[in-house]
Amino acid sequence: MVTPRHEGLTKITTLDLGHTAQMLQELFDLPLNPSRGASLISCGLSECIPTEYRADAALLYGPRDAKLGVVIEVQLKKDVRKHESWLAYIANLRARDHCGVCLVVICPDQTTARWARKPIETGHPGLVLTPLVIGPDNTPVITDVAEAVGNIGLAAVSAITHGKHPQIKTILAVLAKALDSIDREMAQEYADCVIVALDGDAQEEMKRMMAAKSYLYQSDYAQKLRAEGRAEGEAEAILMVLDARRVLLSEGDRDRIRSCTDLAVLDEWVRRAIVVESADDLFA
Repeated sequence: MVTPRHEGLTKITTLDLGHTAQMLQELFDLPLNPSRGASLISCGLSECIPTEYRADAALLYGPRDAKLGVVIEVQLKKDVRKHESWLAYIANLRARDHCGVCLVVICPDQTTARWARKPIETGHPGLVLTPLVIGPDNTPVITDVAEAVGNIGLAAVSAITHGKHPQIKTILAVLAKALDSIDREMAQEYADCVIVALDGDAQEEMKRMMAAKSYLYQSDYAQKLRAEGRAEGEAEAILMVLDARRVLLSEGDRDRIRSCTDLAVLDEWVRRAIVVESADDLFA
């Protein structure tokens, strides 16, 4: 059964094919040039009626005379039947679209990634399929905003594959900040995909961060106050963010925020409010 986590990871690869190309170039050095053509194509890869083969996603890059197909599969657990279907995906896409094809498998946990990476013997001498696997061991831990901005697709997938990492709060905060650099609607789609693909504490943290962003950038009230440039508007926005993230504040803390009239300080507090864990961190 397809789960929300499975769907979220799959959709991340189809939201922006340029971002996906950047990710695959960095991880596997694939010769992808989306500026010369990139399209989402049918992921139904059956050659005939008796057996249906359907990949999670299929992408096509390059001009007509130099096309490269990419089959995307999300694998949440070991499934030996995939060793048969993955080969079929490659053969059928190659025959249908007359292009070279590679298989990319995304595995959020290391055990599944290790299994998926094993070479698949076809029986024909010299013909062995070794899937290109994205897992916790080969996706970087991205804690630098500039790095995340430079490769949004990888930053989103990395946040999911490192969902149990000790630095997950920082990883998610960096991703959330990087999403500010792209179209707001597209950023929201990336965020939604990451949220459904995470679980446990990481999922709740990402939800809180996006709720905070909603207060800051989407709420009509917050937008009106920020547009007017009033210090009290900034202060109220900060308090709304901190309350949404359940950061404990004393009455003294609230008074300090509301009484501040230095817009530069308030702007800094706005940025910190998205990630801090305590009032001391906010005022540090």
